[in-house]
Amino acid sequence: MNFLKKSKLSTSALRDYCSFPLVTVVFVLITILNNSGKLNKSMQGLLVPVCCYIVMAISLNLTVGIMGELSLGHAGFMSLGAFTGVVTSQSLIGSVPNDTLRLVIAIAVGALVAAFGGFLIGLPVLRLRGDYLAIVTLAFGEIIMDIVNCLIVGHDENGLHLIFNFTGEKTVADLNLAEGGTAIIKGAQGAVGTKTIASFAAGFILIMITLFVVLNFIRSRTGRAVLALRDNRIAAESMGVNVMKYKMIAFVLSTTLAGMAGALYGLNFNMISADKFNFNTSILVLVFVVLGGLGNMLGSIIAATILYILPEALRGLADYRMLMYAIVLIVVMLATNNPKVKNLFMKIIPKRKSKEGGAAQ
Repeated sequence: MNFLKKSKLSTSALRDYCSFPLVTVVFVLITILNNSGKLNKSMQGLLVPVCCYIVMAISLNLTVGIMGELSLGHAGFMSLGAFTGVVTSQSLIGSVPNDTLRLVIAIAVGALVAAFGGFLIGLPVLRLRGDYLAIVTLAFGEIIMDIVNCLIVGHDENGLHLIFNFTGEKTVADLNLAEGGTAIIKGAQGAVGTKTIASFAAGFILIMITLFVVLNFIRSRTGRAVLALRDNRIAAESMGVNVMKYKMIAFVLSTTLAGMAGALYGLNFNMISADKFNFNTSILVLVFVVLGGLGNMLGSIIAATILYILPEALRGLADYRMLMYAIVLIVVMLATNNPKVKNLFMKIIPKRKSKEGGAAQ
């Protein structure tokens, strides 16, 4: 029995760590196709966003699949990273002319702001039991969207200028920017005139960093404590596991990764508004996680890639596009919940190990 348990654990680890070579191979193939002109403009425009949504799916899977808590406002943390990343990048154009360095700084700032937001949300909510996290994160996402719609931000030689347009009467002129200053966020219009510095290579690196952090976290002492709390909170507490501490670590890590994805996403477009990060976006990411399998990071990558690109790939079908998309969702859902399909690619390894174990006995 002990041998079989170890075999299952190694099979799960093998499945997860197969994500690294798989993502690398796909990145190389897509880069070759892109450089040879095989990808059209539409597909080229999806490369960075799909990387961002893969990171979002993995980060949400950490909350939903590993921690066992439901979050319905993950897009809110993505928006924190997006808009803080855009403001940081636009403000540093003069002092940091190198695009790569500015992108790294913007992602880091976006991650920190999203982490702080996750800490503020988790501080009261993670002490409670039930679906309170889902309710609060849902409200948080809507609040962030409303705040951004009322936000006007500009930058000049004197630094950042910020005002809240709650009444709808203020404009960019009220920032009183010096000559040469630029408006970065224009209320409901969102961030306009952003210099795009995101790249597919940066998206690939972000995915690899996310996988490395999450997979090692799951198999660390802290990750095992989080899994214990998910499986049996009472038993874990009786063994001295600090519920608040470990859930907070997992949740803040999840929101940090969402902020990084948001910063990269925001710097991929010349214009981005708060509507991009509404409730539907949170549900979309949750669909990626559920269909890919709770706790299955490789499944999240595959589901996010296919389901994000599929609507664009089916655009030629016009009115039948969303019908085909719905059919694919149903098929994937059925396949995901079918044990035979789930174990199709992994059952050879356990059998081989079981035979070796039987021979050894």
